[in-house]
Amino acid sequence: MTQWLPFELHCHTYHSDGKQSLMELAEAAKDLGLRGVALTDHNTMTGLSDREKVVAATGVEVIPGLEWTTFFGHMLTLGLTDYVDWRNLSPFHIHRGIDGVHRQGGLVGIAHPFRVGSPMCTGCFWEFEVTDWNAIDYIEVWSGLFPSIRRNNRRAFAMWTDLLNQGYRIAATSGRDWHVADPVSEPISATFLGLRESVISSSGLVKAALDALKRGAVAISMGPLPQLRVRTLDSEGDIGDRVTLNPGQLTEITVGVDFSAREGHWVLPDNALDMKLVSNLGQLALFKLEGVHLEICTYLDLTGVQWMRAEMHGICGSVSTMIGFTNAIYFTEGGE
Repeated sequence: MTQWLPFELHCHTYHSDGKQSLMELAEAAKDLGLRGVALTDHNTMTGLSDREKVVAATGVEVIPGLEWTTFFGHMLTLGLTDYVDWRNLSPFHIHRGIDGVHRQGGLVGIAHPFRVGSPMCTGCFWEFEVTDWNAIDYIEVWSGLFPSIRRNNRRAFAMWTDLLNQGYRIAATSGRDWHVADPVSEPISATFLGLRESVISSSGLVKAALDALKRGAVAISMGPLPQLRVRTLDSEGDIGDRVTLNPGQLTEITVGVDFSAREGHWVLPDNALDMKLVSNLGQLALFKLEGVHLEICTYLDLTGVQWMRAEMHGICGSVSTMIGFTNAIYFTEGGE
């Protein structure tokens, strides 16, 4: 079984440039219906010193991490046990640092790749040369509050789509870049991770969250949880899975919305949503969903489709916008 739990994967405390303690961060996350946060202070892990105390007091899990803050880009690193030095990284040698994170079993993600850079935000614009995109675990395609309307996020989302079209399996996340625990009026996005109960029971919540992110079992939303799964004659799959297609045969596709996810922590004028199926071949279908927990099952010939995601559109914050999306399901034709 899989549990879909909401996380915030980009947070800071006063151990770097945040204005909150880890306890204040966790308490605010709990108030927002989040199950966990990743502490990604700039170039330090000292804020994790009272992690166990905070988790026990709030019930909010804290994923260890840090944000490499360099002149050439910001990279999020999650699941570290020891500090990985980034200071010898030139624009052409980012893979040295990535290898160090992966040796610890950690994950790396590009933070806000198209945010305005220096001098307004030192190194926020991504300029590192990535020679092997297979080494990048995820990209923060939505950054900040009300992320869907930000132009720099549209560029990041398009970058992720282009990499999917090139055949790379890279997860997409959202990140508030959370510095202050004060209440806000703008929509807040959550990164839902599909945690396997078997991993939770054997390794704990942090390992299960990292496992989900690595697999691409990820959905993003400023509101309810978008869902997607497929089934063929020979296989079936959920978000992040690879499924074998039989060319010329119809594939069963189920797309849905769980309106109970983080219920009470988001506001939509009504529950009417447009659900788009998008792939490397463009838009495949459009459905309208409304209600409490609805889903639609359809059948499509996915010949030539290499990946597919669901995009959830509607009215949010008085704006017609994308409210959420799933990560991709990947396809291989039988015999490949």
